[in-house]
Amino acid sequence: MKISSVVPVLALMAAQSVNAHTLFSELYVDGQAQGDGTCVRMPTDPNTATDPIPSLDSSDMACGVDGTKGVARVCSINSGSTLSFEIRDWPDNPSIGSIDISHKGPCAVYLKKVDSAIDDQGTGDGWFKIWDEGYDESAGKWCTEKLITNNGHLSVNMPNGLQGGYYLVRPELLALHQADKGDPQFYAGCAQVWLNSTGNQLPQQTVSIPGYVKNGQPSTSFNIYNEPMALPYPMPGPSVYVPSSPSNLGNQKMKVVQQTQTEGLAPSDCIITNGNWDGIELDKYSDQAGCWNASTACWAQAKTCYDTAPPTGNTGCKTWEAKCQNINDQCSAGNYNGPPDYMKNLNPPVKQVSLPSPDAAQQGDGSYLPATANSAPAATTFTTSALVAKATSAPSNSNSLTISTEGSCGNGVTCKGSSFGDCCSSHGYCGSSDEYCKAGCNSAFGTCGGPYKREEHSHMRVHKYKRAVRVGGDARMMP
Repeated sequence: MKISSVVPVLALMAAQSVNAHTLFSELYVDGQAQGDGTCVRMPTDPNTATDPIPSLDSSDMACGVDGTKGVARVCSINSGSTLSFEIRDWPDNPSIGSIDISHKGPCAVYLKKVDSAIDDQGTGDGWFKIWDEGYDESAGKWCTEKLITNNGHLSVNMPNGLQGGYYLVRPELLALHQADKGDPQFYAGCAQVWLNSTGNQLPQQTVSIPGYVKNGQPSTSFNIYNEPMALPYPMPGPSVYVPSSPSNLGNQKMKVVQQTQTEGLAPSDCIITNGNWDGIELDKYSDQAGCWNASTACWAQAKTCYDTAPPTGNTGCKTWEAKCQNINDQCSAGNYNGPPDYMKNLNPPVKQVSLPSPDAAQQGDGSYLPATANSAPAATTFTTSALVAKATSAPSNSNSLTISTEGSCGNGVTCKGSSFGDCCSSHGYCGSSDEYCKAGCNSAFGTCGGPYKREEHSHMRVHKYKRAVRVGGDARMMP
């Protein structure tokens, strides 16, 4: 009897966990999750996916490492839609956290109108900023600190009245913990969207990415350790956009008007997605040959799913694989009518997540003034952080604690004796500076107090080694 081989597929099922810094992993449109990695350009190597961009002059600055390659899906949004970006320390596990508390700095959201959200590489002119936030003096917090409080979520409203069509949406974080040493760490990614809008507004001026920021500028060399800090913080990049009608727009390339979305749509016979892969329902069959043909076609799709799975993981591939195994079993049992559960939606229920209230898209007046305590948006209240709960839960047996090997703490994992530092912060990370050892430090999972030490943690040193190798430098020269 003919059988389908499952070994090649099963060999691809290794988990794609990564641990380092942070990555834009999921887009929400008006509160609805679009799916892990769906419509989002991501690095292809899960082992380095959360590393910061290696050079401010590289094409990676536009949409991240490997971001010049478009993905198959384009998400639909409306004028004024709320866009929420989920930022994760581990792309395939949002429960672990968003970004290390030491990575303090500003956030921004950029747009670029393009002829094709899939084919445009993202680099070059056409980018404009719709929102940013640096250091909120009234709250005493950086934007990245608010991001941690909001469980890795950042929400903004799309501007009303923008010209419809395809856009790239680019959330950006800048970690300044090594900026005074010449190492500003940018994190950026792009979502591919179609904007349903009858508006005619576009920005008066746009900038080129890379090229919009340089090393050594006040924003990229800012010292967050000065007491007091030299506030207000000078935001990196251009001022927030000033809208214009097409009649007086200087950039003629942006006058292209698309009427209807034609690319990046989910196929009508798609029954499950994984990132930007679509599982297409198999043809109906009623005999032995048809059954085994369907089994073979199913396993071929499964292999493609695993091969193209983004750093956010392959959960959908595993569900699809179960469908293939079911067909295989039915064929072996002589049940030749199928496929089973024809056209059944195999996607998991849409997850419900508490998202922060959106900040309105800002509108410039042609001049640029850094945000101050009076102009910065109020801090968002958000209390349902899984990480805070993890870090504050006392162990049932103190003798059962294990030493952290991933840089996180809580739920039976202690920082004491780890290579990341002995203190467990309120957000569930190990370290040895004041941010970890003083206010909010959790003594149940590490030690607290002690003198301030500005020290690189081992995950930072690993990143800097990888960064030196990527740009062709000498890792031994990294400070």
